[in-house]
Amino acid sequence: MTRLMVTDLSPDGVRVVIDWSKFVPGSSVFIPCVNTVKALEHFVEAGGVRRGDIAHRVRIEDGKYGVRVWRLK
Repeated sequence: MTRLMVTDLSPDGVRVVIDWSKFVPGSSVFIPCVNTVKALEHFVEAGGVRRGDIAHRVRIEDGKYGVRVWRLK
């Protein structure tokens, strides 16, 4: 069993790993999930970013529902 790290996301109980070193201003990441509100909460907490430094949009990509987050600053 793989342990959930503090920097991982788990909005629906499924582990999502993000390479935070590549999440620089101007980049984005898609988080496949159903609970998009919880995903954003986990994202801000795990990534150590402020809500004002990101933009997000709930969308369907490649047939998967989730949220795309862009880093602004």
